[in-house]
Amino acid sequence: MLGSAEEFVRLRLSHVPEDYQRAAHEEAPIAVWLDVIARFPEMRQWVAYNKTVPLEILEILAGDGNASVRATVAGKRKLSAAHFEALSRDSDEGVRHRLAYNNKTPTSVLERLTSDPVALVRDAALKRLGKG
Repeated sequence: MLGSAEEFVRLRLSHVPEDYQRAAHEEAPIAVWLDVIARFPEMRQWVAYNKTVPLEILEILAGDGNASVRATVAGKRKLSAAHFEALSRDSDEGVRHRLAYNNKTPTSVLERLTSDPVALVRDAALKRLGKG
C-alpha cells in the first residue's frame, strides 16, 4: 500500500519498472490520493491511471480543469452512471472520444455521442454500437 503522496510521486517518476508498476497498481488511502491531487497537480492524470483508485477520487478528477486528466477518467471502467453522462457532455472532444471507446459506457450515452458535433467522436460511438 502506498503510504504518502511523496511515495506515489517518487514511484511514478522512477525509471525502475517495478517502481512504476507500484504507482500504477497499488492502493492508497483516500487521504493520500487527496494529498497528491492537492499538492502535485501535475500527477493528477497519473492518479487517474492507477488501477485501484477509488470512485470518489475519480469523481473529483472528472471535474478537473485539465482535459487530459478528464480524458483519463473517461477511460475508466468503474465510473458512475452520472459521470458517464457528465463526461459525455464535456467541452473537450478528446474526453468525449475517450468515453466513446470505454467498454462500460452505457448504450444511451453512446447513442447521444452518435450526434456529437465532432466526426471523430460520432464515428467512435457508431463503431462501439456496431453501426460504423
